[in-house]
Amino acid sequence: MSVKITGVKEMLQALDNRFGDKAVKRISDRALKAGAQVFVRELKQQFQRFKDTGASVDEITISEPMIIGGVRTIKVHWRGPKDRYRIIHLNEWGTVQNPNPKGKGAIARALRNAEKAYRLAVLEAVRRGL
Repeated sequence: MSVKITGVKEMLQALDNRFGDKAVKRISDRALKAGAQVFVRELKQQFQRFKDTGASVDEITISEPMIIGGVRTIKVHWRGPKDRYRIIHLNEWGTVQNPNPKGKGAIARALRNAEKAYRLAVLEAVRRGL
């Protein structure tokens, strides 16, 4: 099953014509940041279930908005003194010696659980910006 959404380019062009490029960028950046905060909250809840020292939760970081592949994007990643970014994928997918760790699928669950709240946060931020 697939869904095709039409008119997005026209809508963005109309907003750009009405408010200007800088205003649209500012509004979209605020919306992305609001959505990222919602996702990070859910991600931290998922990580609480199997935390040991809490370093994986403490090192969750949100990047500044950037353009990747022509799309405005924010990255949620792990940065900090304990270098948890090195082992996050092991918790998410498992290893040969430990195929089912406690945290297996936590990021995927957080994505799934936060999807509706993320969209609502982005929509509300855009409404506030307009």
